[in-house]
Amino acid sequence: MIRQYDLDIMLAKFLTTLYLRQFYIMENTTKDRPGDQGGDIDIELPDTTGKASNEDFGEEDKVSVSEVEKLKAEIAELKDKFVRQAAEFDNYRKRNARERLELIQTAGKDIMSSLVEVLDDCDRAEKQLQTSEEVDKVKEGVLHVFNKLRSTLYAKGLRPMESIGAEFNPDIHEAIAEIPAPSDHLKGKILDEVQKGYFLNDKIIRFAKVVVGK
Repeated sequence: MIRQYDLDIMLAKFLTTLYLRQFYIMENTTKDRPGDQGGDIDIELPDTTGKASNEDFGEEDKVSVSEVEKLKAEIAELKDKFVRQAAEFDNYRKRNARERLELIQTAGKDIMSSLVEVLDDCDRAEKQLQTSEEVDKVKEGVLHVFNKLRSTLYAKGLRPMESIGAEFNPDIHEAIAEIPAPSDHLKGKILDEVQKGYFLNDKIIRFAKVVVGK
């Protein structure tokens, strides 16, 4: 992304190049004049008492003045373009910041929309718990809600850690206790999981709290 500072630097470099070009043209139009060749040369000065006419300027002077005016016009045009581009960039920066804020505020909209359906099942299961006396049906309904919740979250990239029996890894595990291992091959391995850890698209969002054998 081009910053305001970078645009200022680019314009300064461009204007410097134009100035050097103007200076180079003026130097080339004057270096071949008789006065620059050395020696004593008589120069007839024009009459300064009246208005200067076009005859008082040589062809080289006319070319030089024309080039200067042309460069001034180019500089004015470039300055106008720069001001317009700076304004457009400032508008783009503000619009981008506004869109980014809106994106952050609505980042969870997709997953929340999916979880609303699970909440509907929770409401139905709650009503069933209050009215039904058949334990098996109530149990089946609650398990259905749990499975649907897991399936919805897993479809959005959530993935649980498989910790029990694995080697303790401080990068993804948090040891809250150590207990004697029942066998030598379980030393340094996870014997129990107090709180499950989770990945979201292969990125850790919660460390697993585990018990390690020693």
